[in-house]
Amino acid sequence: MKFDVVGRRKWWFILSALILIPGLISMMTQGFNLGIDFTGGTLLDLKFARPVTVAEVRDVLKDYQLEGSTIQLALTGQEERSPNVFIRTHVLNEDERRTVLTGFETKLGAFELLRVEKVGAIIGSELTQQAFFALLISWALIVAYLTYRFEFKFAVSGIAALLHDVLIVLGLFSILQKEIDASFVAAILTIVGYSINDSIVIFDRIRENLRTYKKADGLEDLVNRSIWQTMTRSIYTVSTVLFATGSIYLFGGETTKNFSLALLIGFTSGAYSAIFNSSQIWVSWKLYEDRRRLELKTKGAK
Repeated sequence: MKFDVVGRRKWWFILSALILIPGLISMMTQGFNLGIDFTGGTLLDLKFARPVTVAEVRDVLKDYQLEGSTIQLALTGQEERSPNVFIRTHVLNEDERRTVLTGFETKLGAFELLRVEKVGAIIGSELTQQAFFALLISWALIVAYLTYRFEFKFAVSGIAALLHDVLIVLGLFSILQKEIDASFVAAILTIVGYSINDSIVIFDRIRENLRTYKKADGLEDLVNRSIWQTMTRSIYTVSTVLFATGSIYLFGGETTKNFSLALLIGFTSGAYSAIFNSSQIWVSWKLYEDRRRLELKTKGAK
């Protein structure tokens, strides 16, 4: 006897709410920790007396909680070492800048400060709004596609699961105050693609089983059977992507930490929402309509 996923759907909705609500509260109260891509920062152009590596520069910045800064070596024919380093970090006042430069001199030796500039945000408010509208348009197209391929109820259920996954990632990043930068936007778009694909696989199996559906079997049993028929595929898929993303998180550099963390949260949430949310929303909607139709039929008979 397989575990009854559909029969316990109210508990999955409650679990999702328990995760979403703290995140929503955090977003409304403390907001997000926006990175230099959104806020702008300070550009330092340094020329050291000897070639240095990105890791050496980042180790110094880590002492001042600036390890998430963008570090670029000037091209000198050597791929890993260069005396010329460009650093893009949070806005530093004069005292902070002097402290960081002293740290470089102490740990990496003498250098020449070629340039100090205050740079603007790469991702401005206008571009952020355009990205938001592009996301809304993509969701509208997803609704149109799912409505054409399946039905409108499947489309709404799939979008609800997408919104669930995006809000969970945003909420946890707000709670943890993890930095949000340009790579985070890319992670969100990747999560959206993964999540809707997982839901479509289950929707497709439900549609196939509906062709042989008998009311005596019960709609809940049909959806439950469809979920279990695709469960192995769902487990293999999420295990593969989590293994790859987890490797990036554990062994990648500092600049990929938040990107891979967002993917880890989003892929886990996407697998969960595909199995425990999207199909459950659809079956709840269908059963509600069936009850309403029966009530109206009963009233009409009287």
